[in-house]
Amino acid sequence: MNILVTGGSGFIGSNFIRHMLEKYLDYKIINLDKLTYAGNPDNLKDVENNSNYSFVCGDICNPDVVNKIMQRVDHVVHFAAESHVDRSIEDGSIFVRTNVLGTHTLLESALKHNIKRFVHISTDEVYGSILDGSFKETDILTPSSPYSSSKAGSDLLAQSYHITHNLPVIITRCTNNFGPYQYPEKLIPLFVTNLVDNKKVPVYGTGQNVRDWIHVLDHCKAVDFVLHNGSIGEIYNVGGGAEKTNLEITQKLLEILGKNDSMIEYVEDRPGHDLRYSLDFSKLMKMGWAPEYDFNDGVKETAKWYVDNRWWWEKLKH
Repeated sequence: MNILVTGGSGFIGSNFIRHMLEKYLDYKIINLDKLTYAGNPDNLKDVENNSNYSFVCGDICNPDVVNKIMQRVDHVVHFAAESHVDRSIEDGSIFVRTNVLGTHTLLESALKHNIKRFVHISTDEVYGSILDGSFKETDILTPSSPYSSSKAGSDLLAQSYHITHNLPVIITRCTNNFGPYQYPEKLIPLFVTNLVDNKKVPVYGTGQNVRDWIHVLDHCKAVDFVLHNGSIGEIYNVGGGAEKTNLEITQKLLEILGKNDSMIEYVEDRPGHDLRYSLDFSKLMKMGWAPEYDFNDGVKETAKWYVDNRWWWEKLKH
C-alpha cells in the first residue's frame, strides 16, 4: 500500500505515520506538509531515514504539487488542517483556504488519479455543542467557530465527491486528542509546560466546558482500522469515553506536577465557547475497534513526556 498522509508533520499525523511504519513494514508513506508553525520536522526525526518514508514540503492548495504526489500513491489519509479555535476567531481566512480549498484540491486530484480510499480526518466540533446525550454520525452539523465551520465545509465537500463522483471517501470525526508532540498552544501541553516553568495556567471562564479525551495513539489505531475495514461513503465517530471539564483536566495536571490551585488563572471566556462535546462512537466499536488507553495513565505518561522533552517544546513556546 502506498499512502499519502497530508499534514504528517503535525501532532496527530506524525503519530499516525510512526504507528503505520512500525506496524506495516511493506507500506510506503509520503508525508505532504507545508511546515506551518504547527508542522514540525522534529516530530518525525526518528523515522526520517526510514526507506519506506519520504517527505515533501508543499501546500495542499497547490494542484501541481498535489498531482505529482498523487500519481505515486493509491490511498490518502488527510490530516492537514488549521485547527486552533482562538486563531480562527482572530482570522478565519486561512482556515477557509486550507481546510476547504485545500481539501477540494486533494479531492479533485484523488478523483483524477483513481485513488482507492480517501480517509478524511475531521473533528467532533463540526456537530457543535450538546447538553445531554451524544452526537451520532447522522446528526446535523451546527459548528460554532470559523475553525469548526471550515471543517464542516470540508466534510460536506468530501461527502459530495463520494455521492457525485463515487470517490471512495470515508470520514472520521474524533474528540480531543492528547499525547506526545502536540503543539504547546493546546490545553494539556500548554498547561504542563507552563507548570514546568512555574507559570500560571489560563482557564477560560469557570472551567466547566466539557470535552471527551482520547490518547493520540488510540486515534491513530482507529484511523488505521477505518482505512482497512471501514465502508466507503461512511462516517465514523471516534471517542475516548473520558469526558472531563477543563477544570478537572487542570486539577489533574496540577496533581501530577505537584502544584496547587494557586497556579490557576481564570481568564475571560472564549467567544462562542461550546459548553460540551460528546460523541456516540458505538458504530466503530461494534466493528471491533475500541480505545485502549486509560485516561489517567495516559495523561501521566503524556505529562512525563513533556517534562522529559523540554528540548522539543521550549523553542516552540519562544
